[in-house]
Amino acid sequence: MEPKGSSPSPQGGRLPRRSLGSSSGLHYGSFVNSLSSLTPKLDQRPSPSHRRAYVAVAVLCYINLLNYMERYTIAGVLLNIQTFFDISDSIAGLLQTVFICSFLVAAPLFGYLGDRYNRIYIMAGGLSVWLVTATASSFVTESYFWLLVLLRGLVGIGEASYSTIAPTIIGDLFTGTQRTIMISAFYIFIPVGSGLGYIAGSSIASLTGDWHWSLRLTPILGLVGLILLVLLCPNPSRGAAENNGHGVHEQSSYLEDVKYLLKNKSYVWSSLGVTAMAFLTGALAFWMPTFLFRARVSQGLVSPCSTAACNSTDSFIFGAVTVVSGILGVCLGTGLSRWLKNKVPNADPLICAGGMLGSVPCLFISIFVATANIPATYVFIFIAEVLLSLNWSPLADMLLYVVVPTKRATGEALQITVCHLLGDAGSPYLIGTISDAIHRSKPASTDWSFPSLQYSFLLCPFVGILGGIFFLMTALYINNDRRAAMQLGEVRGLLWGRFGHPSCRGRMRRFIVQVCPDGVDEFNTQNTKHFHTSHSVWMPRHC
Repeated sequence: MEPKGSSPSPQGGRLPRRSLGSSSGLHYGSFVNSLSSLTPKLDQRPSPSHRRAYVAVAVLCYINLLNYMERYTIAGVLLNIQTFFDISDSIAGLLQTVFICSFLVAAPLFGYLGDRYNRIYIMAGGLSVWLVTATASSFVTESYFWLLVLLRGLVGIGEASYSTIAPTIIGDLFTGTQRTIMISAFYIFIPVGSGLGYIAGSSIASLTGDWHWSLRLTPILGLVGLILLVLLCPNPSRGAAENNGHGVHEQSSYLEDVKYLLKNKSYVWSSLGVTAMAFLTGALAFWMPTFLFRARVSQGLVSPCSTAACNSTDSFIFGAVTVVSGILGVCLGTGLSRWLKNKVPNADPLICAGGMLGSVPCLFISIFVATANIPATYVFIFIAEVLLSLNWSPLADMLLYVVVPTKRATGEALQITVCHLLGDAGSPYLIGTISDAIHRSKPASTDWSFPSLQYSFLLCPFVGILGGIFFLMTALYINNDRRAAMQLGEVRGLLWGRFGHPSCRGRMRRFIVQVCPDGVDEFNTQNTKHFHTSHSVWMPRHC
């Protein structure tokens, strides 16, 4: 599309001077402070059909379900594992901490690769590592707890490849309302998979009398997912959904991508909010079945666990509560986001803030009600999980619309790294350590095993308040950052329309220098006032 004021030359050898205009300004780091990021390469792969796109989302949802099932199967049989290996609360919490730490170390690498190479191959390689190590962990014997910890770490590396990249594929297959719905469908399987992990783990352990068998289900189902991923999932062009089927590749370094993300205020504040949410959900997901079992022991409803085959009722019920509350919460969050978005532009972060702050009193009440009434405890846990699950869909959608397509995998990876490093990587271990410290200060008896864990849980509501504040801060910047990302995409499209031919890229660099004599950094930080008719460049006809 020709800019205004341009007309073909009758001479045929040259075109008159052209200019690129814009009426709105770009804010921070529009082109990542680099000339290389100003020379996009068009990815001319054909866009997948609608049918194939829907099939791809179904496959990605299935693998996401298994991903979270595997992650929380350990929590569903935690009592059995503690009895089998004779380990304390802090050592048991280390299982999840090592898993998450390896996950967060690998996530930035997969984010870098996911923005530059074939994402299907990367995910397939990571899932293969996951399948092998998850299967191997189910054969660890009583004397080799350290090996179980090591294998859990390797499982985390495998899962990092998938969790980092899969949402960006959905973002490149759909846009607008459709993308919100597809992202919601993808993220609804986080609570569903987590709940089924508790249910499947505890049920299989009860049926077989051996917790090892509970770790063998997801690798079998995961092999099916790996085959479906390779055969049915496309690798869409990055940004294809926003650019009429044409993707864009950028020649930017990883450091430039990180600088771009750190200048994005809504991305930074929402990442801190996700971190608080991860701390909260990580601690509750890992310890809540054990907490409820000990509450029932303290009330004299069940006997303490003394064998490797422990009572799994609480894991089963908590899993069912997690599944139902997760589905309800994600559906409500998606519906609220769609209903409010046109009326309240910053609705998404406000929904997240409301979910976090609303869950705080429910968590606080459930911690103390467990002393006297288990059914009432489940009611408040259910309400808290519904409120927390409101956040999944808006969170994913926010990242997709405030970050440009070519940096989304890196954005996902950095957000995952921060939220796990400061969130659920340490929260299970920290809760367990506080519980052990309280327990050691009291007489060594089962009577104090419940109060010590109960008091350590009081840390969670305070973290929930922090998370709500972070999301409120996100709401202050989300509109400007979304507009900046949209404008950047539009300007890239105009630049490509003018300089897209391979022989024109050198002229594109010279054009940028001409429109901004002070240099590229000045061009990035100033408004598009530089694009005036006085700043033009001669080009051949095909440019």
